[in-house]
Order: sequence, then structure tokens, then C-alpha cells
Amino acid sequence: MEDKKKLLNYIAKNSFKYSEEPIFKLQSGKMSNYYINLKVTTLNPQTLWIIGKLVYEILKDKDIEAVGGLTLGADPIAIATSLYAINQGKNIYPFIVRKEAKSHGTKKLIECAFENKPSVFVIDDVITTGGSTIKAIESCITEGFNVKGVVCIVDRMEGGKENIENNYKIPVFSLFTKEDIFQEYKKN
Repeated sequence: MEDKKKLLNYIAKNSFKYSEEPIFKLQSGKMSNYYINLKVTTLNPQTLWIIGKLVYEILKDKDIEAVGGLTLGADPIAIATSLYAINQGKNIYPFIVRKEAKSHGTKKLIECAFENKPSVFVIDDVITTGGSTIKAIESCITEGFNVKGVVCIVDRMEGGKENIENNYKIPVFSLFTKEDIFQEYKKN
């Protein structure tokens, strides 16, 4: 698939950083010798369109009404997927899960343009241990959403996928694994 290869190449060249020593501190607190800053990719309109298309391809036959996840990583992906879906004649709403509920106004934890309690897929850019994704899943469950699964751009293959699948009994799909990124990085 041409789009997937193009996206992988872009991620390896622009979002992937490697060091012989573990100098990158991850959100989990662990130190790593590599870091994947997908904001560089998800904030580029050309690669974001591809992401929307590829995520939509995973979700198009799932019975869902919305996609979203923990702000900031999930936001552009959810919006791109929603825009690509509407272009294909399917309405999939994006939603944003706040890191904490607003302290004013409606005090919402999830920002969305729907009133019902939809069936959703949670989106994330990178899954390591699954902590951010789990926070989004828990927020969705608290709000009464039916979480049917998770899609991420990169699975770092450090237990997050298994943690989510085992604890929530939902599938986790990824466009790429860390092995895909490393192989593409080595080519360049």
C-alpha cells in the first residue's frame, strides 16, 4: 500500500529519534534510547490526511459513531479520521478527552458534538505501557460510552497493547510497530 509506505518513511525520517544511550524520558518515566514524536507527523497536513485514511480503513466496518482520545496526541488523528470518513459518506464524530475535567462552565471531561452515549474507538498516537490510552478508555466508560476498541499509529511493543486487551477485552489495532519504524530507519 503506497500511502502506508509513504507514512512509515515520513515517521522514520521526521518523528523518530535514536541514541546509543537511553537519553529520552518517556511519559511512563522510563528512559529509552529512542523516541517517537508523532506530533511532527500528525501536524503535517499531507501525512495527517494519510493517517485519517488509514485509520478510517480500520474502522469503516466497525459499528461506531465516534473516535477520540486523550488530548493532545489523539486530537489531530480523531479529526483527520472524521474528515476522511465524511468524505467517504460516513459520519464519525471526533471527541476530545481532557486530562482533567474543566473546573468551570459545564465541567466536562469529554468535549464532543453529540448528546447520546455512542459506541466509540479510542485513538492514540503512540502506545507504550498503555497509560494514556487507559486514561481515555476509563474516561469514556465513566461518561457511558461503549468502547469497542483502540487504534494507535505506533505500538512500541512494551506491553500496552496486551494490558489494554487483557483488562478491557477490546482489540487494539496499530498502523505500525516499533519494529516497522526501526526497519525503515535503518534503510535511511
